[in-house]
Amino acid sequence: MNPRIAVITGASRGLGRSIAVHLAARGVNIVGTYRQAQAEAEEVAREIVAAGSRAAMVRLDVGTKANIDAFAATLPALLEREFGVSSFDYLVNNAGLGHHVPFAQTSEAQFDELISVQLKAPFYLTQALLPVLTAGGKIVNLSSGLARFTLPGYAAYAAAKGGIEVLTRYMAKELGERGITVNVVAPGAIETDFGGGAVRDNAQLNAAIASTIPLGRVGKPDDVGAAVAALLLDAGGWINGARVEVSGGQNL
Repeated sequence: MNPRIAVITGASRGLGRSIAVHLAARGVNIVGTYRQAQAEAEEVAREIVAAGSRAAMVRLDVGTKANIDAFAATLPALLEREFGVSSFDYLVNNAGLGHHVPFAQTSEAQFDELISVQLKAPFYLTQALLPVLTAGGKIVNLSSGLARFTLPGYAAYAAAKGGIEVLTRYMAKELGERGITVNVVAPGAIETDFGGGAVRDNAQLNAAIASTIPLGRVGKPDDVGAAVAALLLDAGGWINGARVEVSGGQNL
């Protein structure tokens, strides 16, 4: 039986790291990408190996289609070399960035960067990797609770995430003929280094957000990692085109 393989973008930290480690603990080998944090990526690889799985970490800046195409061109050889297979099973479009800036002050450069990384990258990366994604495979895109509720300063970011939610439904519709499911996971406020780590490090902000969540706390990366792993491994293939919010019920 061939090993199961997941390709996860932005796997060196935060949610991507948690997703990778949760999948690895359940026997999935990982191809993870990182933009700059090589030391962190290597540490994640060690965690994956310690969990009993195998890892290959690859530098990739998803902000340009040329970079995506170059990664896609080298992936088949990497899969054969590292894992002895010619295809992979799961794709997690996680890599992202954020700008916290009021709508009226958002620059064209900021808007374009968000669209390139948060919307165009999942579109083009998925498109480029379809030839080596196995029939019956699964895709999870990452959105945000901010696509449902609003917080001043995230208009452009949330608009891009709203786009990925619509794109997910279209991908599910068009890839179904190959038995591929596509879903979107939308985390709420999570204690990571996103946005400079404000939710994690600012106790006053953390408490204020926690007061909007029925479960009484802000989310942890493992809340999302476990949810994505369950969606990929336990859903049985009959959840498709769905938006799964992992927010503890924030701002209900």
